[in-house]
Amino acid sequence: MGLKEGFLWGGAITANQVEGAWNIDGKGPSVADVATYKPNVDVKDYKKQVGVTSKSIQEALQTDDTKYYPKRHGIDFYHRYPEDIELFGELGFKTLRISIAWSRIFPTGEEAEPNQKGLDFYKRVFREMHKYNIEPLVTLSHYEMPLNLAIKYNGWVDRRVIEMFKRFCDSCFHEFKDDVKYWLTFNEIDSVTRHPFTSAGIIPDKSENLLKDEYQAFHHQFVASALVTKDCHEIIPGSQVGCMLTKLTDYPNSSDPRDVLASFNKNTMNYFAGDVQVFGEYPPLILDFFKKNGLKIKMSAEDLRILKENTVDFVSFSYYMSTVSSYNEGNLELTAGNTVVGGKNPHLKTTDWGWTVDPVGLRISLLQLYDRYHKPLFVVENGMGAKDTLTEDKKIHDDYRIDYFREHFREMIKAVDAGVDLIGYTSWAPIDLVSASTSQMSKRYGFIYVDEDDLGNGSLNRYKKDSFDWYQKVIASNGENLD
Repeated sequence: MGLKEGFLWGGAITANQVEGAWNIDGKGPSVADVATYKPNVDVKDYKKQVGVTSKSIQEALQTDDTKYYPKRHGIDFYHRYPEDIELFGELGFKTLRISIAWSRIFPTGEEAEPNQKGLDFYKRVFREMHKYNIEPLVTLSHYEMPLNLAIKYNGWVDRRVIEMFKRFCDSCFHEFKDDVKYWLTFNEIDSVTRHPFTSAGIIPDKSENLLKDEYQAFHHQFVASALVTKDCHEIIPGSQVGCMLTKLTDYPNSSDPRDVLASFNKNTMNYFAGDVQVFGEYPPLILDFFKKNGLKIKMSAEDLRILKENTVDFVSFSYYMSTVSSYNEGNLELTAGNTVVGGKNPHLKTTDWGWTVDPVGLRISLLQLYDRYHKPLFVVENGMGAKDTLTEDKKIHDDYRIDYFREHFREMIKAVDAGVDLIGYTSWAPIDLVSASTSQMSKRYGFIYVDEDDLGNGSLNRYKKDSFDWYQKVIASNGENLD
């Protein structure tokens, strides 16, 4: 059968990893602007890479340094977006997923009116995208909430942030109602317990009970997501609003029933956020988890009504790797993954950063999500970070990247042939950018090479990799030509 006509092929980027221009045209600092590059920390030590304290935040605010705060410079998409979007147009993109930096529109998050220069920037970006017939897919919150809200309110722990987020989103809906049809509310919303500061602006040393605060932040984000979904439908007729999940597919380490149970428990927690946003209610097992752990989450009957009445139109997700679980972690060799450390599957190869490469896992994930939710799906992040070499003649021979995508596309198409309703696919990322977890440039994902190193040195020139021509042919053939 293959992919349907009108399938949305493209790529995905986010403001805090590409834009730069962190303190110009009225933009305020975001949580991403205090993320540091830590060259002396193992790139596989995820918790140390993203760790933050009140002290480290204050230290960051006292400097304009961009060398060790790489998300402040990104790849200068803020000034180079016409060049980059032209390259995406040459690739044949049908869609491009971007995010709108909240602190570029509301610098502290508390302003009554938006920063017009910020709105004007995104208006120009959307105009450029439409020039090449690229459909925008916009994430409203992608790890870049205003830093002021983290410092003053401990982020999403405070219910007042809901109204601030709603004001930001409503400004975007009104401003871009003629430009954007597809919206996502929170990127990888389930990640609050894995990196509370990055995802929800929670500063751990400000919390007396971090686990409770994390789930309270979850609840406030769920309510906010439902409210802005309602607003989007009312302000932009025909708009589609999706949730965005981290699909952390996990297998039992063995057929031992205790390993099966350990894997079941991990997968159940991973589904939690999707269940709330698709079904509009908390799963019974999660409510029991709250009770057993003494987590008294403040939620009103009105909150529950809002969740039930404003569910998402489609389910989008990231998929990079899979893990294995055991009742006894001593039985496992651990390795890094997307925002997690998990059991390494001995049957799978790994990337330069230790992430397992599991194309069949993408098919499994698509089947699992569609069987559970009965909603259209959208793969909005998938790709591999690798060490690329720029040759003297400015070429990048990345057959390993082509092999990775080819095998994942084959499995994705098999899932569609099995009955999955799939809207589109956006690779992470079509152009090299500053890595979310390690803040590195050397962890390269793109079909387009950016001449910049981990310390921000380089010409910033863009060069097409071998995979550029290959992906161009894949899109032109709607996935039929994978050779």
